Amino acid sequence: HLVRTVPGNGLIVCNGREESLRRVLQRGCWTPVEEFGSNEGWSIDENNRVTLNGKPQGMLEWDVLGEHNCMNALSALAAARHAGVPVAQGLAALSEFKNVKRRMEVRGMVNGITVYDDFAHHPTAIDTTIAGLRRKVCKARILAVLEPRSNTMKLGVMKDALPGSLREADLVFCYGANLGWDATAALAPLGSKSTVKDDLNELIEAIAAAAKSGDHVLVMSNGGFGGIHEKLLKRLA
Repeated sequence: HLVRTVPGNGLIVCNGREESLRRVLQRGCWTPVEEFGSNEGWSIDENNRVTLNGKPQGMLEWDVLGEHNCMNALSALAAARHAGVPVAQGLAALSEFKNVKRRMEVRGMVNGITVYDDFAHHPTAIDTTIAGLRRKVCKARILAVLEPRSNTMKLGVMKDALPGSLREADLVFCYGANLGWDATAALAPLGSKSTVKDDLNELIEAIAAAAKSGDHVLVMSNGGFGGIHEKLLKRLA
């Protein structure tokens, strides 16, 4: 019903990677549609070159990481263009965008080790956040530090998807306290690159022992994580 309320002179901006959205639109849509994230519409490559239907539109020059953020940028460009904003002007505006806190926020750098804070708290967000950092740091090591803190994560609803979402990290450290499931067993598919600790201080010590200059430590939680960022930076100093 929502799709059909959009007037014919409007525009539906749609994630072209979501088959469920395609099915909805196929049920009846009388409004122009532009996709993002697919070759048939707006897309962005690993060098942040933006294209529309295969035609170059310009470069997205910003410091915001994560594939999901790039998809947000493409959808914004599409909507702005429909409203009369030239793509070049839209790209220029995005280049001045300052990301919100807790979205790949650099909390500090000590002895060549960079510590980030991110709000990612479910497998899909974890996957895209790590992928975004990987695009930035290339072959440098990523140490993913996870606190499964949301209610669904504590209950273990999505635990089976965690190993896959963490696959791009070189090492994984998980805080296993207060969970209704066995984090060690859930992360077993990652093999020796995963470490689970139920004590925060022990977790920090394990991270500090593994980290070396050039590493990127990505801390992910939707809570305060016991102040781990400052504690870890102090320990690494």
